[in-house]
Order: sequence, then C-alpha cells, then structure tokens
Amino acid sequence: MKRFSIGMRLTLWYVAIFTLGELVFAAGTWLILQHSLFDLIDDSLETQIEDLRNLIGSQQNGAIPAQISAEMSTIYGHEHAGDYLEVYDGSGQPIYRSKFLQVQQPTHLSLDPPNQPAFRTRHIDRQYVRFAFEKLEVNGHVYTVGVGATADDAVETLQLFRIYLQVFAPLWLLASTGVGYWMSRKALAPVDALVRTARDISGTNLHRRLQTLKTGDELQRLTDTLNAMLDRIESAFQRITQFTADASHELRTPVSLIRTEAELALRRSRTDTEYRASLRQILGEAERTSQLIEQLLEVAREDSGRESLAMQTVDLTKILRGMVGSWQQVAVTRGIEFSTSITEMGIPLMGDQTLLRRLADILLDNAFKYTPSPGSVRLAVEVQQDTAVMTVQDSGLGIADEDQRRIFERFYRVDKARSREQGGVGLGLAIAQWIVSQHRGTICVESQPGEGAKFRVALPLVTVGTASPVLAK
Repeated sequence: MKRFSIGMRLTLWYVAIFTLGELVFAAGTWLILQHSLFDLIDDSLETQIEDLRNLIGSQQNGAIPAQISAEMSTIYGHEHAGDYLEVYDGSGQPIYRSKFLQVQQPTHLSLDPPNQPAFRTRHIDRQYVRFAFEKLEVNGHVYTVGVGATADDAVETLQLFRIYLQVFAPLWLLASTGVGYWMSRKALAPVDALVRTARDISGTNLHRRLQTLKTGDELQRLTDTLNAMLDRIESAFQRITQFTADASHELRTPVSLIRTEAELALRRSRTDTEYRASLRQILGEAERTSQLIEQLLEVAREDSGRESLAMQTVDLTKILRGMVGSWQQVAVTRGIEFSTSITEMGIPLMGDQTLLRRLADILLDNAFKYTPSPGSVRLAVEVQQDTAVMTVQDSGLGIADEDQRRIFERFYRVDKARSREQGGVGLGLAIAQWIVSQHRGTICVESQPGEGAKFRVALPLVTVGTASPVLAK
C-alpha cells in the first residue's frame, strides 16, 4: 500500500485536528447559547412562582380551593402571564388552569415536582413553551404549581445558529484544508529542493552542497548537518582517491624494476655470479614491496577503524631501554653516534606497548636514514608536569619550512630520489602521527635545512585509578 507523502499526512492531521476543534467549539457554543437563552426565561418563571407563593399565602387560613381559584381568575384572567398557569392541590386536583392549558393534557403529570423549580420545554399547539414546576407548602397546605412562558424566540435563535453552523462550518473546514495544504507544501518546499540537489550529487561532483537555508529552524540545522557530512565524505573520498593513486604509483615502481631485472636476466645466458646479482636485486625490490604492502595494510586498518589497541598501563622508559641495544648496532653499522637520555624513574602511560615501540622505531629509523656519517642521533625522554616528552634529534639534512607542514601526510617525501634509495615510501611519519593521536598526544618537528631535525612527542601520564587494561579501537 502506497503511503501518503509527509505534506499530505500533515494536511490530514491538520484537518482532523481542526475538525475536532470545530466540533468542540460548535457544541460548546451551542450549549452556552442555549443555557443563556433559557436562563433568561427561567429567571422570569422563578419570579412568577414567587408571586404565586405570595398570592396563596395572602389568602385567609382555611380558604377553600374554590376561593383561591376565583382569586387567581380575577388576577391572571386578563394577564399574559396567566396564559400558561396551572395550580393543583395536594391530591392532584386542579385549582386553576389557564384557558390555553384547559384544552391540553396536564403538563405536571410526567414528573414529580421537587421543592426547587424543575424546568421543561414543551412543544404545544405548534409553539414552544418553557415551564417551571415546583411544590409549594403554604399555610400547611401543599400545592403543585406550573408556570410557563413562550420560548419560540429562544428556539428559533438556536435553530438559526445551528443552520449557520451547518453551512459555514464545512466552508470554513474546506478553506482551512486548502490553507493547511498550502502551508505544508510551503514548509516542505526546502525539503524538495534538498532532495533534488542530493539526487544530483555523485562521486564525480562531491564538491556540490545543499542550498544553505536561513530559516533558523530544524530544516536549517538539517541542511548544515548534511553539508558538514558531505564535507567529511568529500574529504574521505579524496583521501581514498589519493591513497589509491599513491599506492598504485609506489607499487608500480618496484614491480617494474623486478620485471625489468627478470627480463634482462632471461634475455641471454649469464654466469652464476650475474644470476645471483640479479636475484639479489629482485629480492631487494621484493622486500621493499613487502614492506610497502604491510604499511599500506596498516594504514587501511587505521582508516577502517579495525586496528585494535590493547590499552593498559605501560612503562615508557622500560619500552625505550629495550630498544636501545638494537639501535646501537644500527648506529655502529652506519657510522653514526647514538646517545640516549632516559630517566631512571618509571614513566607510566596508558597505551599500547606494541604501538609505542613502533612509534619510537619510526622516529629513530627516520633519523638514521637522513643522517649521513659521521653524524649523531639522540633519544631522550623526560617528565614535564603531567606529560611524558620523548624527543628524537639528529644532525642530518634537516627539513625546509615548506616541507615541515606536510611531512605527516601520507606518501609525502622531502627528497623522493633519496627516499627511494633509503627504502622510504612516505608512510612512516603518517603512521607515527596516528599512533600519537590514538594515545591522546601531540607530535611536532623543529628543523632547519642542514642543521638536523628534532621530533617531539608529548603523551599524557596515566592518572590514578586507570591502571586496568582496556581494549580500544
């Protein structure tokens, strides 16, 4: 079953609520008008009953019903107020009935009048009469009296009011339905515009944005939220596109070198020494390709959020001391002086031990790669207030100011030719920055061309009560 549009549903709800409001208003107005009209008549009838009470009470004690009837005939026989008057004694025998009522059935027989006036509207002889009935106890005798007054004007007013309601209420409902539909369409017009724009946005024109509204309502917040989401999607799409292009470019070079070397080796017969040299060349490129693939997989896991961090309390000084020996050997091999300044005091951090070790390895590897012999590399760690600060400083080539702003971008290399010779692909520092961000820290670089570089990493110390292991993503 096809569902109605939001505009149509809003209109139907508006019509239903307005119809209910009309019904309640009409019924309430009808009852108030009826009560007001009849209340005026009832006040007059109560006054007449009080006059009857005074009249009967003025009769001598022991006056017979005939005397009372004669007195009433004299007083009310020629007055309009007596047209609808009747009085009965305690046994129900009539004492006085007006000429109009003498030809009608007794009007009091259908009820037992209380000691307070009881009101009824009767349709008698093609006219509406409002009656008030009451039992009067006067001079030890009980009388049932009924007085009436014409109610034609009140009934006609109510009938006319009902006609007005029956005629104008549907017209007003129809007009309000049209206005409600117009208002719903106008209110949802920006939504239709957003839908049309959203349908036109694809992977080839992610730069397009939804029309910015200035309504200050929920639609403006929705538009702003969707535009912000499109900004994030465009940024992610661009990163993926750039990542794919850079990865393809980086993989194409070693694959081409491997293929070229293999083709040259197979083009003619060679000696064992020449074959071994070719195989060593192919093996070197294969190793670099494997390293690149591992880094690409690591970056992909980071982007997808599937990289799990085993967060627990670790000692940063213990991690760094465990790395010093292997990097001392690298320093000896490359003819570089390697020194450390690691405090004896433990530095507790909430972090992933494997990733923290990888962070230090990336920074040290970067320092050794770009520090020619003879040169120096220094690893230091200290505590500053509630922060652990690790620095890796080298005396290498240095980094220009325009390059410092981009060295943490993926695949960015200051000297591409020299980076390929050193086996770098421009992912190490990007991974290092991700590791630091996952540990709620900061990383920065200070460098001048020809004066080396100094990488500074600040990580928050563990706080009391957070020593339990945590698995995070």
